[in-house]
Parts: sequence; structure tokens; C-alpha cells
Amino acid sequence: AGADPQKVVYSGVGKRADEIEYALKSGILMFNVESSQELEAINDCAGRMSKRAGISLRINPDVDPMTHPHISTGLKENKFGIDIEKSLDEYRRAKKLDHVDIMGVDCHIGSQITEVSPFVDALNRLKTLIHLLRREEGIEIKYLDLGGGLGITYDQETPPHPEEYAKAVLDVSKDIGCTFIFEPGRVIVGNAGILVSRVLYTKSGDDKNFVIVDAGMNDLIRPSLYDSYHHIQPVILEDRESFTADVVGPICESGDFLAKGRNLPRLNKGDLIAVMSAGAYGFTMASNYNSRPRIPEVLVKDDRYYVIRKREKYSDLIRGEEIPEFLYESA
Repeated sequence: AGADPQKVVYSGVGKRADEIEYALKSGILMFNVESSQELEAINDCAGRMSKRAGISLRINPDVDPMTHPHISTGLKENKFGIDIEKSLDEYRRAKKLDHVDIMGVDCHIGSQITEVSPFVDALNRLKTLIHLLRREEGIEIKYLDLGGGLGITYDQETPPHPEEYAKAVLDVSKDIGCTFIFEPGRVIVGNAGILVSRVLYTKSGDDKNFVIVDAGMNDLIRPSLYDSYHHIQPVILEDRESFTADVVGPICESGDFLAKGRNLPRLNKGDLIAVMSAGAYGFTMASNYNSRPRIPEVLVKDDRYYVIRKREKYSDLIRGEEIPEFLYESA
């Protein structure tokens, strides 16, 4: 994508050998190692390629980020990282390996965090570990990667401003002597994007009103997956009476919804709606489920717009498929 490889850190619990080799060829800054066996795999790959791999260990500090359990990553029960209590032994192992260079400590405790205190708790634990590594093991830690996770406002949340987060980090880390790495994502793009959908039909039952739109869970899975709230409003804002309805998509799943029991301005067939705060974990989690081509991405700047990803066609759904020759022969 044109980024400087020396600004790339590679995280993830399931790095394949070919991916590790590609990262080494590309000259990335370092790998955030998540297990003992991965550490060995990186060392082996680097040895075969006659290279040295920069590494940090992703530390699981057992800090509760107070967020949705599916996006919590820093507790002992989560699959991510190496238990902080076992991390000293892993650093000792890494120090003995021939093809890795220890460069840092990494941590990412979760996503959509709306308080500073979990970040501070994690940083204090990492700070103790870094001082221990330097003082007792002679391992110089150059980088501290604190990951991302700062939340945004979807509904009534009041997450800290990045400036407040930065101040808290600086207050704790005055004597830490590391270059910090941050991985902000949602906080930058979450509220920069909307999902625009058209009302196909409305219908009323004895118990519920339904607004059926042409966007579904394949386009924005967060409400179905996390029971997440996204504000919904008409694209054309005008005075309308309100009503309570479920906003649902066309997919053959009862879990295909964008909102349930939501008080909304009265919506009519043909209206365009804006599903707000869809800039993060929207398109990136989209799929072709239920034989649905993915929607286009449009960049808007001032009074101009640019299609930055084209709308998929039905032919794209079968683009990679082939019919085996023996089926032709048997026919």
C-alpha cells in the first residue's frame, strides 16, 4: 500500500511461515510475537533466509478493558499474547536464539475502550517488566508498542480525547526511555464514514414495525455480531413524526438487522438512510454472504466525491471458481 516497511509491526496469533518470510523480505520493523512456538518459527524462517528478525513479545497483562467481551484482548482468558508472569522466561529464551533481535515490548488490551484507567494499568505493568529486563537480564528495550483501542462515540459514550490519553501515558512513562508505537484505527476513521442504504419496504405487524432496507449484515455485521449501536437517520433531514421499528436487511437470517426497537423518524419506501459511525469495522468486515456483491466505497471531500472501490458485480462472486475437467468428461 506504499507504507514504509520500517514503520510496520506484525501482530496476530496465527502467522504462517510464508507470511513471516514475506515480512522479512519486506524489511518490517519487528514482529509482535504471541507464543513460544511462534518465536521458534520466526527464528527458523530468519535462519533459512540468512536474516535477523526484530521481535517484541506481545504481553498479556491481565487487565480488564471494560469493553465488549468479543473485543477484549488483554485478559488471561483471551487467546492473545504471552502471560505477563511467564514473559520473563520467554525473553530469556529469545535472547539465546541466533536469528532474532529483541527490540521491544508490545501490548494491546482491547478495542472501543472508553476510559483511560485500563491503559494506565497496563502501562504500569509493562513499565515494571521493562525495568526488570534491563536491570536483571541486560536486555535493552527500545520500543514500547501500546497498541490501539481508544473508543469513539456511537451513542452515549464519552471516551477520552486522544490528548487526555496522551497526557496519561506521558505522566506514567517519564523514566521509561522507550520510543512509543501506537496503532490507532477506530478513533481515526470510525466517525468519518457512514453506510447509506435505501428503504425497500415497510411493514407493520401486531407487535412490531419493520423497515426493510437494501443493506444487510454482510455489509455491516457489528449489530448482529456485537449487538452494537449505530445511530440511524434519514439522509434528508426534515420534520417527521416518530415511530419505533426494527431496521432489517434482506438476508435470510433473523440476525440480519441494523437496529432493533429503535425510535426513528417515520421512514417510507424509497427513503435513503444514513447508518452513522460505520468508518471502522464496516467494509473491512464485509462479506459476500448470501450471494451479495459488496458495495462501493466513496470518498467525499468538500463538494466532490470519488469512487475509491468499485461496486462488485454478480460475476465477481464466481470469479475464482472452476469446474473440474472430469465433470465435463463424465457428461
